[in-house]
Amino acid sequence: MMETRVRWPRFLTPPNLIQLIRQQKNPLTALQLFRTAPLRYPAYRHTVPVYSALLSSLSSSPRFLPLLPSLLRHMLLHSSPSSSLDPVFSRAISSLSASDPHCALSLFRLLPFSNCVSWPLSFVSLLRSLLLSPDFLPLARQLLDEFSHRTESRIGVDCLNLLIKTLCDLGRVDLAVDVFREFHEQCWYPDRDTYRFLMKGLCDAGRLDDAIHLLYSMLWRISQKGCDADVVVYRMVLVALCNEGRIKDAEEVLGKVLLKGLRSPRRRRAFQKPELGGRSLEEMKRLIDDALVMGGVRSLASYKAMIVDLYIEGKIKHADKMFDEMVERGFKPVVSMYEAKIAALCEAGRATDAEMVLEEMVEKGGCAPRTRSYELVMEGLCGEGESMRATARLEKMGRHVGSVARKETYEVLVNGLCREGRYVEAARALERMVRMRHRAEVTVLETVIRGLCSNGRVYEAVVWLEEMVSLGNAPEVDVWRSLVCLVCVNPPPKCVFGGLVGA
Repeated sequence: MMETRVRWPRFLTPPNLIQLIRQQKNPLTALQLFRTAPLRYPAYRHTVPVYSALLSSLSSSPRFLPLLPSLLRHMLLHSSPSSSLDPVFSRAISSLSASDPHCALSLFRLLPFSNCVSWPLSFVSLLRSLLLSPDFLPLARQLLDEFSHRTESRIGVDCLNLLIKTLCDLGRVDLAVDVFREFHEQCWYPDRDTYRFLMKGLCDAGRLDDAIHLLYSMLWRISQKGCDADVVVYRMVLVALCNEGRIKDAEEVLGKVLLKGLRSPRRRRAFQKPELGGRSLEEMKRLIDDALVMGGVRSLASYKAMIVDLYIEGKIKHADKMFDEMVERGFKPVVSMYEAKIAALCEAGRATDAEMVLEEMVEKGGCAPRTRSYELVMEGLCGEGESMRATARLEKMGRHVGSVARKETYEVLVNGLCREGRYVEAARALERMVRMRHRAEVTVLETVIRGLCSNGRVYEAVVWLEEMVSLGNAPEVDVWRSLVCLVCVNPPPKCVFGGLVGA
C-alpha cells in the first residue's frame, strides 16, 4: 500500500481528526491516523465522535469488520460515562451481526459493565439481528426477558413494534403476542403500526378469533377520531374472514366498526349492517373497501391508508378509482400516494406509465416529486432494460429536485447498464457516484472492470482497479485473469500499471 501524505495541523482537535479520517479512502489509512494522533499530540484525547467516524470507515468493507471489537473495547476504557456511546455500539452490532452474531452478542455483554449509562439502541440492534435467524429465537427471548425491564435498556414503542413485525414475519405469532403484553407492563400505548403488524401475523397464522378480539380492543380509537387510517387494520381481518368463508362473522365485525364510527345520531338510528352474502370474493372485498372509507367519517387519512394498501396489493384499477373519487370530494393527494402508485406500476412492468405519474404529480397533484419518487421510476426502468432512460431521469432529478441519489440507486443504475452490456456508460455512472462521495461496493467495481475488459478498454479498467485498491480491497482472481488476458492481447503503455506495481 502506498503511503498517504497527511498535513497535520499545529494543534489537533477531535473535529480536525474526524475530517482527516473521513477524507481517507482506505480504512487502514484512517486507522493509522487514529493511532498516530495521540503519539504526535500528547495532550490530545479521542472522543466518541472520533471513534464513530473511524467505525464508519472500517464498516464500509467486510474485510475490516474483525477490527471493530478491539476498537470498541478501547473506547469503553478511555471514554467518560455518556449515553453517546450507545449509537456507536448499535452501529457496530448491526455491522457484525450479519457475519458473526456471537461476536455481536459478546460486545453487547460488555455494556452492563461499562460506563455507558443507557443502551436501548444496542439492545434493539442485537435483538433484530438475532430474530433474523430461527436458530437464535430462544436466545432473543431470553435477552428480552432479561433486559427489557432494566432502566438502561428500556425500549419504546418503535422498538417493540419492530420486534412484533420481525416475529410475525418469521411466523412466531406466539412470541409476538408476548411482546404485545409488554406494552401494558411498561405503560406504553400501542399505536397503529402495533395493531397492523400483529393483526397481519394473526391472520396469516389462521388465528382469526384472536384477530377479532384484537380488533374489538381497537374500537375505542374509532370513538375518539373515527376510522381514520386504521381502516387497513380492519380490512385485514374482514378480508381474512371472507377468505375462510366466515361471511356472517365478517358482516358482524364490519357492522360494529361502521356503527362505532358514525357520529350523527340520525345516521346511527338509520344504520343497516352491510350484507356480504351471495357475492363473489372480489365483490365482497370491493364492498368492504368502499364501506370502510365512505361508510363512516370520510378523511384524507382513511383514503390514503386504503389507496396505498390497494396499490401494495397490486390492485391498480380499484386504487385508481378510489383515488379519483377522493380528488372529486376535495381531498388533495399527498406524495406518498403517488409513490405507492409508481411502485405498483413498476412492479407490474409498466415503468413508462410510472414516468407519466411523475408528470401528473406536478401538473394535476400540485406537489413536487421527492428523490424517492425518481428513484422508484429509475429502478423500474432498469428492471425493464431501459437503463439509458433511467440515466436521463437521474440527470433530470438533479435539476428539478436539487438533491443527489442514494448509493443504492447508483448501484441499481450501474448494474442495469452492465446487464445491457453498456459498460462504458456504467463506468460514467460509477464515476459520478464516486464524485458524490459514495463508496462503491467491491462487487459493483468488479462487474465494471470485467465488462471494460471484455470491451478492450484496458485503461479505464486499470483506473477502476486502482480505485478498488485505494479503498483497501483486493480484486477476485477472475478480475485479474480478465486484465491479464486483455494485456496479453493488447499491451498498454508501461505507465498504466506503474502505480499498481509500486503498491
